[in-house]
Amino acid sequence: MYNSDKVIPGIIIFIIFFTIPMWLNLGGAKAIPRPELPKEEKNCVESKEYMRAYHMKLLLKWRNMAIREGKRTFVGADGKTYLISLQNTCMKCHKSNEKFCDRCHKFVATHPDCWHCHIAPEEVAKLRRWQNGNR
Repeated sequence: MYNSDKVIPGIIIFIIFFTIPMWLNLGGAKAIPRPELPKEEKNCVESKEYMRAYHMKLLLKWRNMAIREGKRTFVGADGKTYLISLQNTCMKCHKSNEKFCDRCHKFVATHPDCWHCHIAPEEVAKLRRWQNGNR
């Protein structure tokens, strides 16, 4: 075989280089975080499975319905009518942005822009305490 003194080490170097990510991450897998769910069992606007998979699509649909179409109500799969509002519908049960939203979003390295316009309930409570203390 011609140039075997170069081909075989080249193949070995290629295999080592190709498998470096696997060796570096060996044993480093993290458990999927579990968001803190509401203590009282309330029905969400859609099923738990649907919300896990498509909550962002639902929120974008709500934004378009509320802002662009002027519709403020949503009929869920259960037939109930809900107010289209992140703060007044979703955050009524899922009170903590840090314990509910951020746990999964940090794990999957996403940075939703919800909080540029909306204020999480725990932040509202801090703001109210601060305002009452400074009056």
